[in-house]
Amino acid sequence: MRSLILITLKCYALQQTAQTYSQRRRAMFRDKDRYLSIILISPSILAVLIFIYGFIAWSVRVSLSKWKGLSADYTWNGLNNYINLFSDPRFHVDVRNTLIFTGVFVIGSILLGFTLAVMLDQGLKGESFFRSLFLFPMAISYIVTGVVWRWLMNPAMGSRTSGFNLLFSYLFQIFVKPFDPEAVFRGLTWHTTPTWGIAAIALAAIWQMSGYTMAMYLAGLRAIPAELREAAQMDGATELQIYRYIMLPLLSPVTLSALIILGHMSLKVFDLIVAIAGKQLPLDVPAIYMWQTTFDGLFYGRGAAIGILLLISVAVLIIPYIRYTLKTETEQ
Repeated sequence: MRSLILITLKCYALQQTAQTYSQRRRAMFRDKDRYLSIILISPSILAVLIFIYGFIAWSVRVSLSKWKGLSADYTWNGLNNYINLFSDPRFHVDVRNTLIFTGVFVIGSILLGFTLAVMLDQGLKGESFFRSLFLFPMAISYIVTGVVWRWLMNPAMGSRTSGFNLLFSYLFQIFVKPFDPEAVFRGLTWHTTPTWGIAAIALAAIWQMSGYTMAMYLAGLRAIPAELREAAQMDGATELQIYRYIMLPLLSPVTLSALIILGHMSLKVFDLIVAIAGKQLPLDVPAIYMWQTTFDGLFYGRGAAIGILLLISVAVLIIPYIRYTLKTETEQ
């Protein structure tokens, strides 16, 4: 009996030793995996700290200096670069053009994207083809889009008329009266009138990004349970009432995401405008002003100030959206 008890105690001790060894081994491998993960991601973390946050801090320092010219000059200038910007008439034009472009681009992309999503959600034949067709412009760079739309919006007159102007001339000849391009477009061409010009350029951005908003809204529509629509139809609701009182409120997170994403893209637009119209003052935006101030005028202090203002304007949109997304995920 005594030997049996001893054997049992030894077996229990061996079992505890084995469990302790196993736990230590697992802890060792866990620590090893943790250290290995840190080692693997440390180059990326270091690169982000240097090339993003480090350069942001350096740009802030330059924006507070009197640096003008090729030689670095970090003489303290305080907020004078920012104050001079807010009193600069060109910067006022930039802000106005940005607001016009943002309004036309964001509203147009959301309305067109939602309309396309509703059409595809009706069980349209060949849905996959049309979905790919609408998404295809998003795969094209803004430079290519700008070159194509520059031809489409060619403001030439007379025998050099092409693009939309040529289409309008045919329509006027057929349905209205003989077309006189110089009379119609005199003083109202897209490249000389600031408001209409920047709005016309927004059409190219709408064409490129409406497929993206379509995909967002289509995913949102497919996530809504069909029972809600069927219950509303049984209660006598029309299709318009279903979308107004059921679908649109449930799609508000998608609309918010589209507003944030499209809004921050419009604030830093540069390549599309340059590809379509070049660097013209009537179509100027802060990004173009920053480029010309920094690299053409060598006024690095003011250029850095414009860049920091662009960063702040984008952060005003992005940070609340990130906080809202994290809060929603935590609650779920």
